[in-house]
Amino acid sequence: MKIYLYKEGLLNLLELITFLLETNRKPDFIKEENYETNLLDEVIDLQRNPRKNLWKNWEKNIGKKALKTILYVYISETKEKELIIYYFLKNALKYKENIFYIRNLKCVNKTIQISERVRHEIHKQKGFLRFKETKNHFLYGEIEPESNILYFLAKHFKERLKEEHFLIHDKKRHLLCVYDTVNVYLIKEEEVKKLEIEYEKEELDIEDLWKTFFQTIAIEERKNERCQKSFMPKKYWKYMIEMEDKL
Repeated sequence: MKIYLYKEGLLNLLELITFLLETNRKPDFIKEENYETNLLDEVIDLQRNPRKNLWKNWEKNIGKKALKTILYVYISETKEKELIIYYFLKNALKYKENIFYIRNLKCVNKTIQISERVRHEIHKQKGFLRFKETKNHFLYGEIEPESNILYFLAKHFKERLKEEHFLIHDKKRHLLCVYDTVNVYLIKEEEVKKLEIEYEKEELDIEDLWKTFFQTIAIEERKNERCQKSFMPKKYWKYMIEMEDKL
């Protein structure tokens, strides 16, 4: 099997796919360069750097919506996502912006499904992410999302917490997003010498008040856990203050 390798990053993947389409090459698999090979694989590492205006050229050819859709697919944890993107882009060049109406194509249907799932998770995390104030006077929030959505959350909260220093910690991928009221930085845990989080006493008191309020307004006779979980899936409860005691 022919396996083409690329450096981590969507632009590097786009460059490789562009080359494959230009040279009419059909990959069996596309993997990141840290892929562990075996003796039966024919591994091809082209080591290509993204050409100038690559993103704009694709945007011109297939439209912004299609590019944003493959971005969502790329940040998902879907197996063979690179191959799905390859076939989607190949068909998008043919059908242009009408690609979303060709649902009988497996690659198109799969791409749309994955994209919608990631989009939904981003929307949920925007509402369920809980920040806590630390002794160092910055806001700290923890998440463990299914997809690598940290950038989109950072972009969202940068607009809504412009005057606040905040840190969002993706504990599943060991990534940190830091905002200093000007810029957003994405940092790997290993690049931070020591991360010690201590909360203000006032923050802990507010948490207790919030839990009390949450319990007080609840009407025991109208409890419906099944309905609650449909609106607030249990996978988000771990870092939600009001749900900590229910785990």
